[in-house]
Amino acid sequence: MEKILLVEDNASIIKGLTFYLKKEGYQIEVAKSAVEARKQIMNDIFDLIILDVGLPDGDGFEIGEEVRRMSQVPIIFLTARDEQEDIIKGLSIGADDYMTKPFSVKELHLRINSILKRSRKADAQMVKVSGDILIEITNNKAFRKGEMLDLTPTEYKLLNVFMDNPKLALNREDLLRQIWDTNESFQSANTITVYIKRLREKIEDNISEPVYITTVRKGGYMWDVEVFRR
Repeated sequence: MEKILLVEDNASIIKGLTFYLKKEGYQIEVAKSAVEARKQIMNDIFDLIILDVGLPDGDGFEIGEEVRRMSQVPIIFLTARDEQEDIIKGLSIGADDYMTKPFSVKELHLRINSILKRSRKADAQMVKVSGDILIEITNNKAFRKGEMLDLTPTEYKLLNVFMDNPKLALNREDLLRQIWDTNESFQSANTITVYIKRLREKIEDNISEPVYITTVRKGGYMWDVEVFRR
């Protein structure tokens, strides 16, 4: 069952869309604010995000930019902002579609189906391989030497960030920006250090002599093995 995150603060829209899309076989999670949206995106994996722009505590465009920096999950902006510059901005961020309110639920459903169909086709052709590590994009699963890795959503995102940037030094702040909302007070560079240690324990033969995630000067890290896509 494909999982959709609905980022919306209007109670009637939430009720109507949740009812309709659940009836069509989707699993729906709801975030009523920018803070809730960021927490859910950090802690879970979604097949598509429906994103309002005018949220009570933030800008949906900013969330869209943050999502696009760390993944290619499809995004549909669903908003009352219908000015041409807003539409251009949303699509420039990398959104797959932009719908304005008021809207037809049936039309939105057709657009969701079309986007997810394209996404499934693209994902079916995308497997990342690096040494003994393999990521199946379609299933959001990672393997080491043929055995599935037991990764948390954050560890999985971190692994993807590294494998999308092989041989590139990334400092802790770079990683924070790509994985979390850096405005959250509990986040710090030390958080990244902890997650990298946990990820190394799952993918390295010897964490004192890492092969995949190596340490570079000034507190940075690098995925040090070539990555192939097929």
